[in-house]
Amino acid sequence: QVQLVESGGGLVQAGGSLRLSCAASGGTFTWYAVGWFRQAPGKAREFVSAISSSGGTKSYADSVKGRLTISRDNAKNTVFLQMNSLKPEDTAIYYCAAARRPIMSNNPDYWGQGTQVTVSS
Repeated sequence: QVQLVESGGGLVQAGGSLRLSCAASGGTFTWYAVGWFRQAPGKAREFVSAISSSGGTKSYADSVKGRLTISRDNAKNTVFLQMNSLKPEDTAIYYCAAARRPIMSNNPDYWGQGTQVTVSS
């Protein structure tokens, strides 16, 4: 059983930056692809970014390309999401998810509890 704990969310002005962290425990971290998803009020949860188990493959939603960067530190069992040039439409609860496979799937095996990101205009 893998536990995922997100941190780093908060309130920031448009154009600002935040760095989200997802700390994993309870499993062999290098077996898991990890991704970030978000859910805004009244909207469905959507994919944001993912990184393969080795860290060699990264993917991004079109809406965040060029502004968000995903990375992982397998020695620390942690995945990061650096968020720059934030926009009000980035406001959402951000969830970390893990899939026991090299590449993230649409149905991750584990989810974190989420961290709120609010971008003011």
